[in-house]
This record gives sequence, structure tokens and C-alpha cells, in this order.
Amino acid sequence: MDWSWITSRIAVGGGIWNAENMAEVERAGFTHVIDMQLEFDDRPLAEGLSVQVLWNPIDDDFLPKPAEVFRTGVDFAREALDQDGRKILIHCAAGVHRAPMMTLALLCSLGWKLMDAVTLIESRRAVVDFPEVYLNSVRDFLAQGENVGVVSKGRRGGLRT
Repeated sequence: MDWSWITSRIAVGGGIWNAENMAEVERAGFTHVIDMQLEFDDRPLAEGLSVQVLWNPIDDDFLPKPAEVFRTGVDFAREALDQDGRKILIHCAAGVHRAPMMTLALLCSLGWKLMDAVTLIESRRAVVDFPEVYLNSVRDFLAQGENVGVVSKGRRGGLRT
């Protein structure tokens, strides 16, 4: 399995692909998964497990991404992170573009400054790449002001770097 811890409760990774790997995700303590892959839906892999999966598919086509994709993922993740002990894996096929982009939107919604979050993600997962079009997509989402900078329970989502 391929994931990198960004904070103590958020990890970014590549594809899960099969039921055995999803069981490993559960054993590693993940309670929630955001699957950003257009090409593969993880939900059937989690049947019978305690892992909740959001399939939030987008193409890695280097085109602007709609704010709704971020809103859906951020809402799912923040609801999970508002509960102590919950851990989330955000992944795409390789953990290079889509999953880091969603993680960036999530961290910014929890009060991180955009470039500080980029630096953190890059420092924890060397393979990430933030094309300008994807950074601009996150900026556009943040500019809408929904779910942004509202720190739950007076803390940075209970997250520690």
C-alpha cells in the first residue's frame, strides 16, 4: 500500500485497487476514504468493513476542477475529522495530482494558508505535483468562502503536523 501521512489524521496515497488492500487500509486505522479516481470506484471494496468511502471522481486532465468536487470532499472529511480518533485516506491512482489537490482544499478549509499547506504536503509526500491549473481550482473554491477558515471546535480540526 502506498500512502504518506500529511498530519496525524490525514494521509494521501495511490490506488487501493482490491479488497485485500482495503482491509489493510482498515487495519491501519483509517475510518474514512476519499477516492478521487474517475477510473475506479472503491465503494464495493469496503463492503463489510467499517471504512466509509466517498467516491468523488475527477479526471486528471489538467483542466480546471469545479468547486463542487472540493465542497463534497471537504464536507465528508470535516464531518469525519470532527469526531476524535477518525483518520482519513485521500487517494487517487498514484497520489500525485488529484489526492494532493483535495488534501490542499481540506487543509485550507481547516485554517491553513494555501502555500503553507502546499509546503507541508510536498514535504510529507515527495511525488506530489501541483500544476497551476489545480492550484487555481483550489483558489477558486476557497474564494467562494464556503467551508473555508472555519476551524471546528476552536482548533485546527484536531490536526497536528
